[in-house]
Amino acid sequence: MMAITVVSRGWTLWMLACFGQYFGQELQFPKLTNGTVGQSVKLTPNNTPPSTQIGIITWHFGINQIMSGPPDEPFIAPDYRGKVNFDKNTLALELYNLILEDSGSYILDVIPTSGSQLRGETTLQVFEKIDYVTLTGPHETLIEGESSANITSEGSGNITSVQWMKDNSPLSSSSRIIFSSDNRSVSISPVERSDTGEYQCTYSNPVSSETAKLTLIINYGPDGVSIEGPDVVDLGVQVSLSCSANSEPSASFSWTFNGSDTGVTTDKYTIDKTDFTGSGEYICTAFNRVTQKRESHRHALLVQEGGEAGLGGGLSAGAIAGIVIGVLLAVGGICGLIVYLTKSNKIPKLSLQSKGHTSGAQRGQDAELNYADISHFQKNSGERVVLGDVNELRTEYAEVRHGSKLRAPPPPYGSQVSNPPPVRRDSQPLLSPQEDGAHV
Repeated sequence: MMAITVVSRGWTLWMLACFGQYFGQELQFPKLTNGTVGQSVKLTPNNTPPSTQIGIITWHFGINQIMSGPPDEPFIAPDYRGKVNFDKNTLALELYNLILEDSGSYILDVIPTSGSQLRGETTLQVFEKIDYVTLTGPHETLIEGESSANITSEGSGNITSVQWMKDNSPLSSSSRIIFSSDNRSVSISPVERSDTGEYQCTYSNPVSSETAKLTLIINYGPDGVSIEGPDVVDLGVQVSLSCSANSEPSASFSWTFNGSDTGVTTDKYTIDKTDFTGSGEYICTAFNRVTQKRESHRHALLVQEGGEAGLGGGLSAGAIAGIVIGVLLAVGGICGLIVYLTKSNKIPKLSLQSKGHTSGAQRGQDAELNYADISHFQKNSGERVVLGDVNELRTEYAEVRHGSKLRAPPPPYGSQVSNPPPVRRDSQPLLSPQEDGAHV
């Protein structure tokens, strides 16, 4: 009895090892399979018993039988001949030249040579390939703040989703941007300059997708007009003023100077060589031919002699004035210091001897003269001449010609000649002061 039980258990384990995955289980298929019109698709179960254990297979489409019989030679229904193919090893059913009507439920029944029947089911969804997607936009000129834009999409095929993009970023709805209920059109009102760009609409389904593109141009401006250039320039230099504006399309420009038209119609106004008549008010006017709007900007220019460029390579007027004032203060301080030191006798006076030598050097080109450096001298009239008074900033000299003798009475106050300069001796006799005269 025990031997029979052991044999029975061994047989059961062998059967489970070989067919356990099929007993009481369904054949496994993907829940959904997608196909494209005109193309083929293969429906394959994920788990199959060995072909040697399969007795009969049957494929159904809904309630309609596609094929039935042994895996080697199944019978194919007339409506499916030339349209399907069967793989006996994988039990896969392949369908050719799909049409939309092929969408539906497909069922596979397997009857093993022993055991219970197995069944598996999957759903096929056939889609038309999306094609001929286009975008249609406004034909009129769009002006910022005044126009509205409607963009409509069209295309063929089974469309399961519609996605809108602008410049490769998702386009979102707002108070100005409104999508239709089927998401196939969008309305923008009023348009703004930021709406300029490339719009993309993508139709898609599980088997295909296609994108259409459309570019919108929003005309605006001009605004933000500005002039770049110097405010102060020197005489005789070249100067340029450059005008710019925000505008679509690009603005045209015109210039006036002190209320008169200059005839310049470019964004740049150039003065080849400045003179004083160039000082005044320059006005640049930008004009948009589409929006028919214009805007102006004023710029004052001063032409001056010297100017900042001539006084320090870009120093401000305040800095230049500070330098000038500083120099004047320094000069005044030096002069005041000299006067103070002079009056306080802190600057030593030049000695008479030094002055004598200096005078002699200065007169070297004239007739040679010798000077007697003495403290006083008495004239013929008896009048005393004080020479080299230390209390006064003056020194008097007695001029003696060559060859003459200097005759002077003894100093009335006992002063002596101090460090007399050497007297040049030559053949010419010296003249006395009375003969030649003393030059004071």
